[in-house]
Amino acid sequence: MIEVSISSLVTDAPTVPPETSTVEAATRLRQPEVRALVVSSGEEVVGVVTESDVVAVVAEGGENPSVDSYMSAPVVTTSPSTDVGLAADRMRDAGVGLLPVVDDGTYRGVVTRDALAPYLSRHRLEVTWEGDPLTLGGSDPRGDDASGGERSDAVTTE
Repeated sequence: MIEVSISSLVTDAPTVPPETSTVEAATRLRQPEVRALVVSSGEEVVGVVTESDVVAVVAEGGENPSVDSYMSAPVVTTSPSTDVGLAADRMRDAGVGLLPVVDDGTYRGVVTRDALAPYLSRHRLEVTWEGDPLTLGGSDPRGDDASGGERSDAVTTE
């Protein structure tokens, strides 16, 4: 596992309360640097709203619901001390592109898949399959399971 924390990869993402309207969420998401809104109730992170969430609601037409009616919840969070590999695993397992970062119950920002990708690529996180190193999330470079073997649990880094 890569033993470097995500603390230096955390970026700001605006927070909104659960009662924020779709129109307000869309307005905030139009800002070039804003890719998602973290929905918080007091200090607690309760959900995440992305551009695609808002587009889906707008495409349905009709009312202007509050973000709590369609936000992604419950939300998977992480801490600033989480290592890069574990954060990537959490994103993959949850099927999300970002994780809100919470430190002792206080929201600190987000870490995104885009922020992790170059770091993981530089460190060439690999999984060993019967002696053949494979890039994590990749496929057999020969195009099939030519090894005919079992996948090992060994994880290595260069």
